[in-house]
Amino acid sequence: MTANWLVYALAGAGLIGIGLYGFLVRRHLLRRLLAFNVIGSGIFILFGATGYRAPVVGTDPVPQALIITGIVVALSLTALAVALVARHADETNGPLLPEDRD
Repeated sequence: MTANWLVYALAGAGLIGIGLYGFLVRRHLLRRLLAFNVIGSGIFILFGATGYRAPVVGTDPVPQALIITGIVVALSLTALAVALVARHADETNGPLLPEDRD
């Protein structure tokens, strides 16, 4: 039977791969921001899976504290990035970067 931490680690790696694909393929800035957040969520899950020690000992509290702090920071930076994308879209009449326009 597969260990639980391995399932979480593989799920985190899958989220990182999906987010990286979306970040590289999509041109729309909000979709890139969403893909970047998916990458961050995958990293949080992967990091949480590495904090597992043993059933008797439990999990390491240090990665858990770092993950909670990372989630708070990611939320605030996502709000800032959405505001910047909205301002860029107002200034340039579109949500694309100049090099991504046809």
